Amino acid sequence: ARLTKGKSVTFKDVAGCDEEKEELVEIIDFLKNPKKYVEIGARIPKGVLLFGPPGTGKTLLAKAVAGEANVPFFSISGSDFVEMFVGVGASRVRDMFKTAKENAPCIIFIDEIDAVGRQRGAGMGGGHDEREQTLNQLLVEMDGFNANLGIIVMAATNRPDVLDPALLRPGRFDRQITISNPDVTGREAILKVHARNKKFDETVNFGEIA
Repeated sequence: ARLTKGKSVTFKDVAGCDEEKEELVEIIDFLKNPKKYVEIGARIPKGVLLFGPPGTGKTLLAKAVAGEANVPFFSISGSDFVEMFVGVGASRVRDMFKTAKENAPCIIFIDEIDAVGRQRGAGMGGGHDEREQTLNQLLVEMDGFNANLGIIVMAATNRPDVLDPALLRPGRFDRQITISNPDVTGREAILKVHARNKKFDETVNFGEIA
């Protein structure tokens, strides 16, 4: 998994999804003060699934959550787990969670989780193919760590319909957030983010472009 540290991306860099940001404020607060939640006995979701069309900023939003909380961000693509050789994907999942536990509080982000989280029994290689073993290992790891450790697993997909129902059960990806295409106001805000530190003619109207 690739590691990003520090506040390289924060909510200031993400525009056009204000409601989605609000839904993630609690996660940021938990990563900043896990003890506060443990003391009052609150249960924080272990997993957050972001789904929506391609290009809506799911990865950027997950990075911004880590940046806002100032915690390490481990990112990996679902396709990185699926190899020809049986056992490699499951071993990568184990290694990833081991590293995350050593760096908690932190965020693990799995992009294109549908590559590994597809409904079991849908593969060509029978019941024991590599992808199913990897998915089983992911479920085991998510069940095996205490949410109070300060690890949040975030994942993104544009195909929520093909995911194995076991991934969406309580204690796994029990918080699901839809990231929609931005409206006109959102598009204008996105243009303004990208226009920062750049010189434009005074006749440029971002509202019209949006």
